[in-house]
Amino acid sequence: MNWLELSVLSALFSATTDTFSKKAVADSDVLTVAWVRFGYALPFLLPVLVFIEIPRLDSTFFVVNLLLVPLEIIALVLYIKAIKLSPLSLTLPFLAFTPVFLIGTSFLMLGERPDRAGLAGIVLVAMGAYLLNVHTTKEGILAPLQAIAREEGSMLMVVVAFIYSITSNLGKTAIQHSSPAFFAVFYPAILALALLPLMRLNLDRGLKTLTSRPLLFAFIGLSNALQFITHCIAIMLVEVPYMISIKRTALLFGIIYGWMLFRETNLRERLLGGLVMMIGVGLI
Repeated sequence: MNWLELSVLSALFSATTDTFSKKAVADSDVLTVAWVRFGYALPFLLPVLVFIEIPRLDSTFFVVNLLLVPLEIIALVLYIKAIKLSPLSLTLPFLAFTPVFLIGTSFLMLGERPDRAGLAGIVLVAMGAYLLNVHTTKEGILAPLQAIAREEGSMLMVVVAFIYSITSNLGKTAIQHSSPAFFAVFYPAILALALLPLMRLNLDRGLKTLTSRPLLFAFIGLSNALQFITHCIAIMLVEVPYMISIKRTALLFGIIYGWMLFRETNLRERLLGGLVMMIGVGLI
């Protein structure tokens, strides 16, 4: 299986995880669902350790993870809050800004240079974001932008997209200093452990809800485990911006999931906006 197929699979599993997470967070809390995404993935990931060679880990690996973990936790909490507050079709598309930010962060951190089509891609991503709320143009040409600003989940996801433009590069560095299979197990385990102290902030409710919906939580864990494995393998086979760009097809899967499962409206314009953003991501 090549990097393109793995990246699309990672996108599908990512959107599936988000859909289950949105369903779970409706009657739970953000920190609980954040932990579930990693804690419940471990039973599916830990058996992988039996079949792989544990790599020799150097100081770079541990330093990178010290930087990664707090950034990932911040992004994750904002991510879950975003999909709780706003429709999937108005949150997940804004992850398309990650490749836009990656043009700068990948150059600074890894020296990777996408081609000149990146500028056109940035314009299309911005245009696609505008089209997500194009029905509001009857209120004025700037109304779609104002609608984005009013949608708290959309704004939170832009922040998440920027953080991911950093963590994607750091994650690739960590994989380069370990192995894709090992990191796919190690990283969720570390995140699950790091989130546990935060659960004490919500002790009365948070810890009790960790086992309140075992089947739904198991589905979240399984889809997130598959997302991690496909992501880690794909990102070693190609430059970071290209893999992340294809993975952002998750925004299209998310729009469809939102329409099918949560009865989100304006499907056509959001699919059009998402498609334009994907074309821009492809150019980047």
